[in-house]
Amino acid sequence: MAESKSESSYKVQNIVATASLGKPVPLTKLARTQPNTEYNPETFPGLVLRVKEPKSAVLVFSSGNLVCTGTKSISQVKEVIDAVIKQLKKINVNITTKPKITVQNIVASGTINLKLNLNFLALELENTEYEPEQFPGLVYKLVEPSATFLLFSNGKLVCTGTKNKQQLEDSMEQLTKNIKEALKNYEK
Repeated sequence: MAESKSESSYKVQNIVATASLGKPVPLTKLARTQPNTEYNPETFPGLVLRVKEPKSAVLVFSSGNLVCTGTKSISQVKEVIDAVIKQLKKINVNITTKPKITVQNIVASGTINLKLNLNFLALELENTEYEPEQFPGLVYKLVEPSATFLLFSNGKLVCTGTKNKQQLEDSMEQLTKNIKEALKNYEK
């Protein structure tokens, strides 16, 4: 079956995920021995570890908790965490259990094939914020499924707040539906 041109499309730009290594990490030792780290315990308790490929940054806490940012897929998140585990092995911290990864947030950019009248949408849709003098985008909070959109008049958008691909797709679908409903009122 041939698929018709989608009314909206998106691309994942960033995934924020957390994981626990299950054992403490000596951050000072890690910072002293590994060149791709930044650690300033006076200003922030976590160590920043930069991974070149896939390009990302991981916050490493002494508890063994990790926050991974900058990846564009779950498989990349896994690669990055494996890279962190390899680096820890160099300082004799052996992680034997596979860390459970939890996605906290997905940021996606996309487009909806419609020209958007943001002034009209700000009035028609619930849970919106629109201050065109300060920022050209309309903030639209979708309740079910939970997501926050930045909408621009050219149809471009940014979606944040979803935790998996299905939720992201459902929220894009719901957004399209809500905008179409609103546009019916506009045409009256």
